[in-house]
Amino acid sequence: MNQQASPAKSSAIFSLPVISWALYDLANTMFSMSIVSLYFSLWVVNVMGGTDELYANANAFSMALMFLTAPILGAISDQASRRMPFLVASTLICVVFTALLGTVGLYGSLILFVVANYAFQAGLIFYDSLLPEVSTPENRGRVGGLGIGLGYMGSFIIVGLGLMIVKEQTHEELVTMFRLTALLFLLFALPCFIFVKERTRRTKGISAEVIRGAIFQVRHTIAHAQQFPGLVRFLIGRIFYTDPVNTIIVFMGVYVTNEVGFTAFEAQLLLLTAIAASVIGGFVWGAVVDRIGPKRALFMVLSLWSVTILLAAAIPVLGLPKALFWVVGMMAGVALGGTWAADRPWMLILSPPRYVGEFYGLYSMVGRFAAIIGPFTWGVIVDRLGWGRPAAVFTMFFFVVIAMFILRSVDDEPRTWPPELQVQPE
Repeated sequence: MNQQASPAKSSAIFSLPVISWALYDLANTMFSMSIVSLYFSLWVVNVMGGTDELYANANAFSMALMFLTAPILGAISDQASRRMPFLVASTLICVVFTALLGTVGLYGSLILFVVANYAFQAGLIFYDSLLPEVSTPENRGRVGGLGIGLGYMGSFIIVGLGLMIVKEQTHEELVTMFRLTALLFLLFALPCFIFVKERTRRTKGISAEVIRGAIFQVRHTIAHAQQFPGLVRFLIGRIFYTDPVNTIIVFMGVYVTNEVGFTAFEAQLLLLTAIAASVIGGFVWGAVVDRIGPKRALFMVLSLWSVTILLAAAIPVLGLPKALFWVVGMMAGVALGGTWAADRPWMLILSPPRYVGEFYGLYSMVGRFAAIIGPFTWGVIVDRLGWGRPAAVFTMFFFVVIAMFILRSVDDEPRTWPPELQVQPE
């Protein structure tokens, strides 16, 4: 069969299938940066007069839908003969609904956003599952790293284009960004659809029994995780430190323009600076993790987040020079890179090799749960309670403190796993 010649067996990092797969990371990061993190929230709040809570609830609702259905989508993907059709379908749904943003009024566009963001998140499940098709166990880390690197490039590209298009945050400028984002997402996703040749798998097919099994598996995994010291406590702590990270990413654009007083141009330039700092921070913190271990490194990162959050809240409240927020942006970028550089290795230490995939599913679910709670909390504080955005930022500081308290009793000493918990031979 032709599938035997699949590029999954190739060791070449820069082969056409590998580059095509990695370009999808560039494509979907454009959507995440443009729609989720920056321009759509500006359109909702500054152009249409919507509240922070309105946007926060739409974001949280789409993530709640994904949180509830991700295991089912994963099971369907596993049982289908090919994953690529699901990736194509989710991408096209996201592209179409993104292109329509801003054309049907505020509430209609919020509904479109919920669908687009859900389809985007679903696509990530199918996309990540295609990594074995373009890599070998020996080069999987480098192939994945190539995707991450191109993802950062996607952020630079979309914000760079925004600097040329979004001058005054007008309706026309922002709708142009929505349509441009949809177009670029589709264009950069096409190589993955065309050149990644997926091997057809023999499966039992998709059935109600498979879906019920997926739901049961989640419950089993949560119970199973309790057998390994520190793992559940780490995952609970992760909710509290990823909560502020996700929330700040979602609301940074609104905060710096409406509270700090940045122009649209300055806000986009600040975001580019933070992205660059995140790239550098990832490399630096990676070396720190190797030297002192993930726990100490993560506590240093969370301390940096604490200072960053407090300074971000203090600048508008105390009337400090807005130029200080350039420092905040760089600090946040460095802390963001360090968060992922430290928490993934710590998770790996706590998980027995045989069940790494199973427990990383929980790790992912915890991140999605945090993406529900954080924006919802922000909306309640800003609009329902009327305390304002600086108070919402300040609340994020307490989430970080709670995380550090929860994690202080979890160690990162390497485990010696018995044979039955080691990776089982094929």
